[in-house]
Amino acid sequence: MPALLKKVSTITEKGQITVPKSVREALGVGYGGRVAFYVAESGEVSIRKEVDESGDDPVIDGFLSLLAKDLADHPNRIQAFPPQLAACIAELVNDVSVDLDEPLLGDVAL
Repeated sequence: MPALLKKVSTITEKGQITVPKSVREALGVGYGGRVAFYVAESGEVSIRKEVDESGDDPVIDGFLSLLAKDLADHPNRIQAFPPQLAACIAELVNDVSVDLDEPLLGDVAL
């Protein structure tokens, strides 16, 4: 079976490689993403996106930790929305119904 894409990377002194951008895009992985390497008896190696079954996202987890620390260190920065902004937000979402327990359908890009 012919390859759709071939890219070459160099192994560093530490045994690391850079996954080329076109390969990352084809796999749908970015910063913090995980890949799995599979080695067949024939010596053929394939790489696949590793799906995190836990649902944890290291990037979001890191951001939320940073946010929590900042809020703990500077509680005086927490303020209510100005009334005019709160009214504008309420008007924008007035007719929107959201079920937070409903599963998301299709691809979701954050």
